[in-house]
Amino acid sequence: MILGLLTFAAVLLLFVQDAEPQLFPARSHEFLAAFSLAMISLAYLIFQLLRRSGLKEITKTILLAAAFLFWAANQLWPSLPQAGLFNDIAIGLFVLDVFLVIAGWPAERHVALAARERKSR
Repeated sequence: MILGLLTFAAVLLLFVQDAEPQLFPARSHEFLAAFSLAMISLAYLIFQLLRRSGLKEITKTILLAAAFLFWAANQLWPSLPQAGLFNDIAIGLFVLDVFLVIAGWPAERHVALAARERKSR
């Protein structure tokens, strides 16, 4: 929760900077954007670890966190020759993540929840 709230604070600062850019130092927009993306990926990874999610769910979480980190790298270093590659890797990982959701992978959590619901009836 603390990392999530810290991330929201950074996003709010990002919006304030959009409205009043003269209040912020140069390149702070890139930093705030990258920081927000990196922090929410870390917060989600820690959340899944604390929930003791299964290996498949942790794997999928790592995939999503990596997508956010590549997107953060693209935001932080937009002038690097690799920035386009970072962005494309992020896109590919986000697409893979959503595809896996559509395909129902990992199903182990849904199966376990359904089994618990049947037992409680």
